[in-house]
Amino acid sequence: MTVRPGDRVIDLGTGCGVIPLILLLTRPVDHVIGLEIQEDLASQAVRNVQLNGLDQRMGIVLGDIRYPPMAGASADVVICNPPYRKMRSGRINPDPQRAIARHELLASIDDILSAAGYLLKKKGRVALIYPAVRLTDILVRLRQFNLEPKRIQLNYPNIDSGAKLALIEATQGGRPGMEVLPPLLGQGNFSIVGRP
Repeated sequence: MTVRPGDRVIDLGTGCGVIPLILLLTRPVDHVIGLEIQEDLASQAVRNVQLNGLDQRMGIVLGDIRYPPMAGASADVVICNPPYRKMRSGRINPDPQRAIARHELLASIDDILSAAGYLLKKKGRVALIYPAVRLTDILVRLRQFNLEPKRIQLNYPNIDSGAKLALIEATQGGRPGMEVLPPLLGQGNFSIVGRP
């Protein structure tokens, strides 16, 4: 993911806040806001921010991705590890917290891309991790929200298996043209923040 000095980042569905914390500790990010709908996870994220002494550089907002409570065009970068499974696909975890994180129960990919488009400044970037099996879905949808795919990197569990995940970066109002990066094998440098 492309991060520039002074960038303001919003993490949609931040969970316990681990991805923004890694960003703040490893990249030249100015400030991060984590948006989380689940109160227990938002509380964990607040605790993690405090434990890492990052209160001045990271905030947690309890809210719904479908109605982001932040100002439009306020982020240079939006990141999201969205729910991977469509409604009514596969077994839904009996734990409501895990079910919400894994299935599109409270927010669909269209809700997430709509929020990203609203929150991004012109030429801002969105970074997503998505299942490789749904790659066509996400690429088509990105363009529907004026988000042009610019970089993609596929993650393979090992050299003999098919791709499982895709790391995707898109630009608000960007020109066509996408770079396909070398594959990631196993855990490799696998994270949403893996690209300098």
